[in-house]
Amino acid sequence: MSALEWFAHKPLGGGIFWIQERFYESGNRANIWLVQGSQRDVVIDAGLGLRSLPDYLRDAGLLAQAERPLLAVATHVHFDHSGGLQHFEEVAVHSAEAAALQQGDNYEAVTWLSDREVVRPPRPGWSARQFRVPPVRPSRLLQEGDVINLGDRQLTVMHMPGHSRGSICLHDKDRKILFSGDVVYDGSMIDWLPYSRISDYVASSQRLIELVDRGLVEKVLPGHFNIFGAERLYQLASNYISHAGVCHKISTCAMRSIASIALCVANSRITSQ
Repeated sequence: MSALEWFAHKPLGGGIFWIQERFYESGNRANIWLVQGSQRDVVIDAGLGLRSLPDYLRDAGLLAQAERPLLAVATHVHFDHSGGLQHFEEVAVHSAEAAALQQGDNYEAVTWLSDREVVRPPRPGWSARQFRVPPVRPSRLLQEGDVINLGDRQLTVMHMPGHSRGSICLHDKDRKILFSGDVVYDGSMIDWLPYSRISDYVASSQRLIELVDRGLVEKVLPGHFNIFGAERLYQLASNYISHAGVCHKISTCAMRSIASIALCVANSRITSQ
């Protein structure tokens, strides 16, 4: 299967494109965002990597200048967002998860993929048991407050841990757009993975509320599911904070233990192949 078959895109206007992996039918299917700038283009998250995303962008004519450097920014290193980083020459990730990406740590990448989720295999004989996030050496380590300059637009890095320790949002202040990764999307905010932390998530949610209160966000382009606005962002962040009590912490601890065991088993199978 070619890259042109594997991906599909939708233009949103203003130099932003929404890209998805057509044949990965799962709640884990991540949104991929292409942001075009006057001096460089940026891809925010890269999907599973079963086909080459840069090839798709070139073949679909989505790059402003094919010879110009293309930066891939991972909002975090979970497999559904980072598997495709292997196809990019320039890769940026928050420093807290750089070592995991460089080592190909599939435990921290929460690598969990089944054959039934991939409804058309990318090549003959492919099996989900073969899948892993390959080691990738980041070319740029991100920190809170860093600015990714595209020329006519700037994306500011906001370190928002909780879902993972290196989770980030990218904020286009001028256009009041927030690329939120898995920090927040229109669904349950997951805080029971091995490197999740409820107290961090509460603090990040408070920052999201502050963005809304200050009128700094009008549109959220999340890591999963559909785009939403400031009012829904406020609701999601507020709901998380209100439910992050003792009972939630106890149930989260139990879920984290189960997830850790399952991931250890899954990744021992990967490494033994």
